[in-house]
Amino acid sequence: MRVNYRFAALVVPLALSMVGCSSEVEPAKSVGADGSTSPEVKKSEPAKPVTAEDFLDRAEEAMAAEGGWTFAVKGAENLVFQGRASTASYQATIRRTQDPAAVHSSGSVVSKGKRKSEEIFVIDGTEYVNEGRGSWKHGPVSDPDMKNKVEDPVAAIAEFRKYVQESGDDVTLTKEGGKVRLQVRSGSQKLSEVRDRAFVQKAIRELKPTLEQLQNAGVSATEDQLTLSRLEETLTLDRETYRVESHRFRFGFLIPYGGQDITFGQDVNEENRGVFVGVIELPAGVN
Repeated sequence: MRVNYRFAALVVPLALSMVGCSSEVEPAKSVGADGSTSPEVKKSEPAKPVTAEDFLDRAEEAMAAEGGWTFAVKGAENLVFQGRASTASYQATIRRTQDPAAVHSSGSVVSKGKRKSEEIFVIDGTEYVNEGRGSWKHGPVSDPDMKNKVEDPVAAIAEFRKYVQESGDDVTLTKEGGKVRLQVRSGSQKLSEVRDRAFVQKAIRELKPTLEQLQNAGVSATEDQLTLSRLEETLTLDRETYRVESHRFRFGFLIPYGGQDITFGQDVNEENRGVFVGVIELPAGVN
């Protein structure tokens, strides 16, 4: 059932040699029910995407053409100060359906040498999380803490549309081989200078839980004192089908403390693993 957006525009020209016929060829005509004729109108081929927003339109159509998708997700997070590092890694399989809209993520987190399972459902605007302790917690997916826990690669289409509409110059479009890449990037800048950008706000949301923990431990730095050391977000599409192939988001912050910097970084990569055919439902007993 996969929809392929290669337009079937193989219109074979009538190149038969008309020996003995007039060199002027009349346009083809269609015959009506009353025997009348009228010129036959050829259907025009849909215009090919040109702008970033054109490609986002096609990506949205391509992903909506299937009932669901499966993605493989890998992520890493690190906090470094004076050469000492605290790291965590994450991997999961995500299944996402369109109608009804739902997400199921099943994976694990490794932190301080210990692995714990993590399972997440997003159904009807509510997120349900089980972090390996046997009990479930839930809350609105709009809650920042909940929003940070779930990855939704298809939602990246809407996010990039927002980036384009907010400031098209921030989004670069490149075509290479069979891929199309849309990307936003930022080099080292004071956070106060770029914090209003939509793609930077996403990084701030991811940083906040860690910054709050540091502040509770005695780090006095506020957001206005931070430096965004790097940021790069990339949405990769198949050049022929326009479906989302991958989405990557990585960034880093410098947090001043005691005349030095604590560095915080995150790198999440999501890869399309194909169509998902099934229904996402909460396990029995979860409400």
